Amino acid sequence: MQSLWMLVAAFVFSIMGVCVKLASEHASTSEIVIARGVVGVSMLLLLTRVRGLPLATHFPWQHAWRGFVGVSALWLWFFAIARLPLATAMTLNYMAPIWIAAIVFTLGWWNKTRRFEWGLAAAIVTSFIGVALLLKPTIHAEQWVGGLTALISGFISALAYIQVKRLGQMGEPEYRVVFYFSASGVLGGLVSGLIDNWWQTGSLHLFADLSAHDFLLLFAIGITATIAQVAMTRAYRLGRCSSPPIFSTPALCSRACGASCSGTTYSTSAAGSAF
Repeated sequence: MQSLWMLVAAFVFSIMGVCVKLASEHASTSEIVIARGVVGVSMLLLLTRVRGLPLATHFPWQHAWRGFVGVSALWLWFFAIARLPLATAMTLNYMAPIWIAAIVFTLGWWNKTRRFEWGLAAAIVTSFIGVALLLKPTIHAEQWVGGLTALISGFISALAYIQVKRLGQMGEPEYRVVFYFSASGVLGGLVSGLIDNWWQTGSLHLFADLSAHDFLLLFAIGITATIAQVAMTRAYRLGRCSSPPIFSTPALCSRACGASCSGTTYSTSAAGSAF
C-alpha cells in the first residue's frame, strides 16, 4: 500500500510540474506558491467542514518547522523548474529520497542505533552517481544557478519529509499535516512575493498581469499539489523513510514525465546506472 500511495503522489506531482513550467512563463515563483497554498487550504477546509474533522493540533511547533522547511524547498523547486528543463528540475528535486536515506543512515550509524549496512551505503552512493550521469548531458553553464537551486531544494525536502514521518508517528492525520503546510505556503509566498515586488518595482501588487489561462494553470497546480501531498504524506507515514519504494519511485516517475514533456533524452548507460 505504501508503494501505491507513493506511485500516486509521484504521478500527480509530475502533472503539477508540467503546470508549474507552463505557469512560470508569466507568474512569479511566489505567486505560484501562494496559489498552490490557497487552493490547498480551500480544499481541506471544505473537506474538514463536510466530514466534521478537527483542524486543531497539539503539535504547533512541529507543524511550524515542517512548514518552514517545506515551503523553502517548494519555493526553490518552483524557481528551478522555471529555469531548467523540466526533466532535469524534477530529477534533481527528487533526489530527496536519496538524501533521506543518507541522513537516516548516517545519523543511525553515528548514534550507534543501527549497524553499518554496506548494501544501503552502496545503494546511496550508486544513486548519486546515477543522478550525476543523468544530468551531465543536460546541465549547461548558464543553468548552474537553477541546478544548484534544485539540488538544495531536494536536500531541504528530505528534512521536510523526515518531519512528515515524525508527525505521522505522533498521530497527526494526513489532512492536518497538509493543511498546515498549505497555510504556511500562503504565508511564505505572500512574504516573499511582496518583498520581491517591492525590491524590483517598488509596488506591492501580486497577480496583476496574469490572464485567465494563467489562473487556470495556478488552480490546476493547487489541486494536483494537494492531492499529491496527501498521498505522499500517507506513504511516508506508512513506510520507512529509507525503504526501497520511497527511495526510488518518485524520481523514476517524475523523470519519465519530465523527459517526455521537455523532449529531454538520456543515454541508456546513464539511465541504467540511475536504476
